[in-house]
Amino acid sequence: MNQEMKKVELFADGACSGNPGPGGWGTILRFKDVEKELSGGEKETTNNRMELMGVISGLESLKEACIVAVFTDSQYIANAFLKDWLAAWQKNGWKTAAKKPVKNRELWERLLKQANRHKLSWNWIKGHAGHPENERCDVLAVAARDKSAGKC
Repeated sequence: MNQEMKKVELFADGACSGNPGPGGWGTILRFKDVEKELSGGEKETTNNRMELMGVISGLESLKEACIVAVFTDSQYIANAFLKDWLAAWQKNGWKTAAKKPVKNRELWERLLKQANRHKLSWNWIKGHAGHPENERCDVLAVAARDKSAGKC
């Protein structure tokens, strides 16, 4: 790859009413001064699945390999990379430290595929703390959740 990789910021959040229950995710992708918003939802899901889908969907939407700074308020996702939980789960045959199967394995595998495609840096941000992009992702996620639940 001779050409320099594009630098992108990705902000993602998930929302769920009940756990499980109707859920949604919201993502903002930023390249220079261009932003793209994405969102989606499911009728019956969990908050962790929606947090994962926000990140995965944003990464999967990129047309080429990029350098991506990922911002999430999900410690579940951030710590999987920052504290090497994901590597340990794989080494242990997709089992947790408690020897239980890792939940959402198929989503983690999708995220790993994207992590191998892009150069990612992980940033945990406190949710509902006035971070503009995180607040916007929450609005997108809640709207997608409500649409999935049949509310308009």
